[in-house]
Amino acid sequence: MSSATPFGPVLSRRRAVGRTVAAGLGVWGLSSASRAAADTSLAVGLIGCGRQGRSVAKALALVPGVRIATVVDPDAERRGGAAAEFEAADGGPDLRRVLDDRSIDAVIVATPDHWHAPAAILACDAGKHVYVEKPCSHNLHEAGLLRDVARLRGTVVQHGTQSRSNPLIAEAVDLVRQGAIGDVLVAKAWNVQQRKDIGRRQPGPAPTGVDYDLWVGPAPFVPYQDNRFHYNWRWWHTFGCGDVGNDGTHELDYARWGLGIDTLPSRIAGLGGKSFFHDDQEFPDTAALVFDFSGEGPSSRRRQLVFEMRLWSRNYPHNCDSGVEFHGTDGMLFVSKRGKLEILDGENKRRDPPPRDEPPVVGSHQADFVAAIREGRKPRADMDEAFRSVALVHLGNIAIRLGRTLTPDAEGTRIVGDDEATGLLRRTYREHHWATPAGGT
Repeated sequence: MSSATPFGPVLSRRRAVGRTVAAGLGVWGLSSASRAAADTSLAVGLIGCGRQGRSVAKALALVPGVRIATVVDPDAERRGGAAAEFEAADGGPDLRRVLDDRSIDAVIVATPDHWHAPAAILACDAGKHVYVEKPCSHNLHEAGLLRDVARLRGTVVQHGTQSRSNPLIAEAVDLVRQGAIGDVLVAKAWNVQQRKDIGRRQPGPAPTGVDYDLWVGPAPFVPYQDNRFHYNWRWWHTFGCGDVGNDGTHELDYARWGLGIDTLPSRIAGLGGKSFFHDDQEFPDTAALVFDFSGEGPSSRRRQLVFEMRLWSRNYPHNCDSGVEFHGTDGMLFVSKRGKLEILDGENKRRDPPPRDEPPVVGSHQADFVAAIREGRKPRADMDEAFRSVALVHLGNIAIRLGRTLTPDAEGTRIVGDDEATGLLRRTYREHHWATPAGGT
């Protein structure tokens, strides 16, 4: 595949990582990615030592032959806790320490969203396999850059949409796609929960032990503010993707999976805003999205995916804060990652799932990542799947933000007839920052 892609050249890179990757992986001899595929041992670097990063690292450490070797994080307290927990080396605040270490075979990218794609792209360039938390990018353009560099480098990239490895979700998707409720034309997904008010704050000094400049990284610099730092960065345009991109990514992913959709939506309509909170959050607390798929290409019939979000309520559909209903010509199937599965027939009567000889065999999402590296195959949530699912997140957020219907092109590189919306497919980076992806601006 040529380095010239619709998302721009991805092989050239302006970065100060203490070395130059001049001619691909061959400049190192045997790359860490190649070595890990040939060897059963796997040394992993943890980039981002918050709750989710440590959770993924714990699951990976349970896989035989895997060890968490080094941890990095701009917050010294978090980093020190993770180093002690995993008996790993403290790599300091800068992720380049892990990327420069040729003994590291793979990395976990569990940073804030604005770092996901830049860190994962740099890791692929350095020959590391990558487990990247969802959403894999801050915007759709970055998702395309990451997908392309993973293909070029031949690295395994597993997206943190772990429902792909959930046995119940996999069973439900298989039932849907095998025709258990007829021809499925609509999926309705939701994320309903009661979030907290983050208040209104003013900028102030960063906490002691935090390298805030590294934390901001390639994003446009804004002063430290305590309600846009740990966890709450999700609700700010500069750093996060709102709850559509936070919890909503999971439901959008397996709703699309069940529908069998392998294209981007032909149209997106979205409305939303802040109906409940009066705080500093920039993303909506209430939203409704409709994704329309024209039926061209592999999907032969028109389909819809509907997504609803309420962040101030505990009145859950099916008594589940998140889930998906698949509506077919012969019934409805509901499934939730909370462990619920229900099937109704065409007369709205409950029925048992049809018996099958060989239900899907799935397991740990992290174990699948390791197996994909060792077996030289794609993981369950590879970057092709990740790109299509986060496209729903990013296109949905743009539709809500602008309050109008979008018509993207087939590759997701522009919104037809809408220059303002097209501009939101990308973001602005800090000038001359070493982590800015090539082709990112």
